[in-house]
Amino acid sequence: MDLPHRLSTPRIAPLEPDAWAPELRQAILGNRPAEMGPDDAPVFNIFKTLANHPKLAQAFGAWGGQVLFRSTLDARTREMAILRVGWRARATYEWHHHVAIGRDHAGMSAADFEKCKAGPLAGGMEPDDVLLRAVDELIDDHCISDATWRALATRFSPQQLMDLVFAVGQYSMVSMALNSFGVQLEDDYKVGSAG
Repeated sequence: MDLPHRLSTPRIAPLEPDAWAPELRQAILGNRPAEMGPDDAPVFNIFKTLANHPKLAQAFGAWGGQVLFRSTLDARTREMAILRVGWRARATYEWHHHVAIGRDHAGMSAADFEKCKAGPLAGGMEPDDVLLRAVDELIDDHCISDATWRALATRFSPQQLMDLVFAVGQYSMVSMALNSFGVQLEDDYKVGSAG
């Protein structure tokens, strides 16, 4: 099943980095991990779009860096949750970018991506089912049920549980923005992406 863009053109035009103020450049690009230096990695359309609102972009960069790069969750768990959000939100941009992150940095397989699409098995108690059920409950009811919370608490610390809830909230919000602003997927992410 393909995940087409909801909008074929941007509603908010991306702003190229050479038009950014130096402090915006530092705030957005300076939060990348060391292996993604500010000048070495491409500047994605999400950041070019957010650059239209510099104060928001700066705050977003700091918070997004916390949720993505400094989470207490292991990379695979975090990416499973983010991908489930992206799939449920029909956020093409989010889905394809996090497939790449999941594949390249979290050791995820094609079967993992299919699981994120399919969601939890009804009544399933495997760790991935419990995790994806928690994501679905947060999306659908904005609260993890007692049964799911108890199952998660056997696996995750309180900090990890907090990071899970904030990751789902962050990427739900990001998916809303990407879909509503019409942020377009870069060509490099259209070819060879799972999904």
